[in-house]
Amino acid sequence: MNVANRKHFVDKDSVVREIWGKADTILFIFAGASAEFALNRSVDWLYFTGKLPADPLGRLFSTVGYARRIIFSRYDDALSAIRNITAIHKGVEASRGFNIPDDAYLEVLFMLIDYSIRSYELLERKLSHAERCEVFDVFFRVGKEMDLKGLPQTYADYLAMRIKQLNNDLTSSAFTIDLYRQYRKHLGAIRFWVLKQAQVLVAPQQVNRLLALGRTPWLLPVLYCYKFFRLLRLQNLLKNAILPTAYIKQVRELDAA
Repeated sequence: MNVANRKHFVDKDSVVREIWGKADTILFIFAGASAEFALNRSVDWLYFTGKLPADPLGRLFSTVGYARRIIFSRYDDALSAIRNITAIHKGVEASRGFNIPDDAYLEVLFMLIDYSIRSYELLERKLSHAERCEVFDVFFRVGKEMDLKGLPQTYADYLAMRIKQLNNDLTSSAFTIDLYRQYRKHLGAIRFWVLKQAQVLVAPQQVNRLLALGRTPWLLPVLYCYKFFRLLRLQNLLKNAILPTAYIKQVRELDAA
């Protein structure tokens, strides 16, 4: 057997597996990413196929599925998933007639790094510097396998590029307005409010300012309640109240065995 087939893309004891092995954390990663996606200068690429505005929640589970497949797979299987992602985007590029800029890919990787850290620290505990570097390394290797240009080589480089990106590369546009309209349509008024409150808790201040999310995290008492429910193993009661019925089963399945 090939040696690569006997090892995993992410070590079994990695904190990245702990982060991406809990539905709670993944939902907050989605909350933050859904906010920043709307401000991405390349968001028009997400609209090109029509899949994102037609089913934003479905796209969440598709994206999460690929990320989890990479994180929890053996090395060769993870590489296969990355190649599949690349092939899908190449198909979109061919249909549209020009290439997706590398910056657009980098922005997605940066979001996955940042919101993985922010969400876990919000729900669990502060990560050490070494653990944060570990999160960076996983997604750096994903970017390297995708042959992306301009990747930061260290966690320190990433932090500098991330700050520059947040300050210079986000913009509110007609796509921003429409995407939030779609969030509200698919979630309903109450769950849409919950989403925005989750975004207040996890999004960087630059994202909050552009989206005018507000500074008062009304969801914070609910979060404390949720943590208490987890101690009693009653967290599904709160999930059932927050999530659309069609997605409750899928969210529960995000919890790794």
